[in-house]
Amino acid sequence: MQSPLPHSSNVPTAAQAANDTYKLPPKLFDARCNACWLVLGVVLLVIASFATLSLQWAQFWSWDALQRMARFVAELLHPRFDLAFVTKVAMASLETLAMSALGTLLAVVLGLALALPASKTHAQDPARWRGPARLLLNALRSTPELVWAALLLIAAGLGPFAGTLALGLHTSGVLGRLFAESIENATPGPAFALRVRGVSAARVFAYATLPQVLPQLLSYSLYRWENNIRAAAVLGVVGAGGLGQMLAFHMGLFQMAETSTVLLAMLVLVALVDALSYAVRKVLSR
Repeated sequence: MQSPLPHSSNVPTAAQAANDTYKLPPKLFDARCNACWLVLGVVLLVIASFATLSLQWAQFWSWDALQRMARFVAELLHPRFDLAFVTKVAMASLETLAMSALGTLLAVVLGLALALPASKTHAQDPARWRGPARLLLNALRSTPELVWAALLLIAAGLGPFAGTLALGLHTSGVLGRLFAESIENATPGPAFALRVRGVSAARVFAYATLPQVLPQLLSYSLYRWENNIRAAAVLGVVGAGGLGQMLAFHMGLFQMAETSTVLLAMLVLVALVDALSYAVRKVLSR
């Protein structure tokens, strides 16, 4: 007769196995959870923001305010569609489209030129210019397009040239930071294989890093082009040309029919650019 197997403490019992299978979910808040404290801090910040701001919700939803908003919307429902004005709006739309496209192109070139010194490509890379380049990128993107346009209007005068440069400068700061992050997050293997063979840094970037990050760079550029369509329309308010300048002019004169037509043109332009951007992304993802 065989003796029974010795009891081992490592063998779980049926009750322990059942407890392991049906564990209770973790607590929603744990004092040792850093993410929990972060979420709590954000919630407290939102509550403090509502408490400190003078938000007059009662006045906003008052009957008088609702009547004025309804009258304003009713006036916008009758756009002006005569041939002369529609032609003028179409030319302004093309000007806005050209401003956004050229501004984005300038931003891509300048952003990529600044992203290279602003990124650390490998562990042995000294990246001497990383700090100054990132500081310049922060300065470019922290200054709004309207401020850039107001400054450039002094030198370039009224018109789309100042607006295009304003879009290019601000967007270069945004794209440069995104490009630098993409370059730093690229897989280091192909670049390392070329470096150990004595290939120059420029060729390493062209043949190893750029093919990896190119889809991301194109996606970021298309997304910023969509944003620059809206920004170009707003820049016209300070005299930078395009649909924004027409919008500021007609709204200032309370010409709601003309204002409605300009707003419709902005909507159509943004929708077309969004559709074009989506089609380009779909082709690139194949």
